[in-house]
Amino acid sequence: MANTLQTTCCIVGGGPAGVMLGYLLSRKGVHVTVLEKHKDFFRDFRGDTVHPSTLELMHELGILEEFLHVRHQQLRSISGVVGGFRFKVADFSRVPTHCKFVALMPQWDFLNFVTENARRFQGFDLRMQHEATDLLRNSGRITGIMAQTPDGLMEIMADLVVACDGRQSRIRKAAGLPLAEFGAPIDVLWFRIGRHKDDPEQLFGNINYGRALVLINRGDYFQAGLIIRKDSFEDIKRVGLEAFRDTIAQIAPYLRDRVHELQDWEEIKLLSVKLNRLERWHQPGLLCIGDAAHAMSPAGGVGINLAIQDAVATANLLADGLRERRVTDELLQSVQRRREFPTRMIQAAQANAHKVFAQLFRNTGPVKAPWQLKAAVRIPGITHVIGRAVGIGVRPEHIRDARRSPAYRNERVAKIALGVGIAVGFVIAYRKLWGAR
Repeated sequence: MANTLQTTCCIVGGGPAGVMLGYLLSRKGVHVTVLEKHKDFFRDFRGDTVHPSTLELMHELGILEEFLHVRHQQLRSISGVVGGFRFKVADFSRVPTHCKFVALMPQWDFLNFVTENARRFQGFDLRMQHEATDLLRNSGRITGIMAQTPDGLMEIMADLVVACDGRQSRIRKAAGLPLAEFGAPIDVLWFRIGRHKDDPEQLFGNINYGRALVLINRGDYFQAGLIIRKDSFEDIKRVGLEAFRDTIAQIAPYLRDRVHELQDWEEIKLLSVKLNRLERWHQPGLLCIGDAAHAMSPAGGVGINLAIQDAVATANLLADGLRERRVTDELLQSVQRRREFPTRMIQAAQANAHKVFAQLFRNTGPVKAPWQLKAAVRIPGITHVIGRAVGIGVRPEHIRDARRSPAYRNERVAKIALGVGIAVGFVIAYRKLWGAR
């Protein structure tokens, strides 16, 4: 017989959306149980880019300074190489946030940081090695989940189940929610390769010979991503590992002295790129967010940040209803209404980027940067505009909480005082000048 656990909100999946939502809800006094099927967060080849919008949320929560003590690299601009043409894509120096950079941090460090902070709240309950296997229903409503745990089966009863279990979401499938697929012409091969201190910073990538190579700085090595034609990995393996090494060295010649580090295909992981979203993100008692609601392409590195924005919006809109045990379909619908627009906008941009990659694959020889690209990057201010678009995104979310951190409140008070002071000074100066006449 299965054990039973009662909670207010059961979050399935310990990724960025799940742990952030668990943190935010428990901070607002909601009892939350977060389920993660693995024994830890250590899984390589995940999104590592923490954008300025997410860093601003850390500031609003009063934990930014602590967060920045976790080992990371700071990317203040994004550059790329097309053929032999080097150019800057985005500049974050004018992004209207406290941190004017992208933080490159292994996702397991990010997740460990958030969960450590969440454990400060009594209502946060993280359960590792708990895998949700099915939904529980009563009178047409989702009432909880069935989970496989180290101690056997467990029924977890909840007022709300939130699926944050990724693009292959088991909970989404169990609910039978309709999914719209948009297709993607690319896949990504992820691997590690050594980094030298004098290597260029080119997160946007090296584009040449019908391929694009993305390199994410992790200190003494790169997390590298080779963008390939959809479903072509088996063909690449048949040609052989030596040819794969030659391809890497051909695209980025400065890596030639270390491609020998790749000794086995097991070191190279396939990310099958998907672009899709649910037509309906919810059922009575169930909500899907993050990749469970909308699988994103790695183009732009926005997936982790979009998932976190989903979590913030969910906490803002549902915390009161969860505390009062009145999570209605209208409240769940409000989350989809809030987050569907930015999802559609970003996926449209990614679909256009996919078209560029599809064109790229048609030319396997040396690439020459088109004149349109050379002209575009010289438009005054264009890199700052792109920096804001990448760093902030569409419809950024903010922490909606009357109990803001003291640091946040003090900063707001200081800004208001400064504004009042300037206004009073202007009035006094105006009166003196007027009186002098």
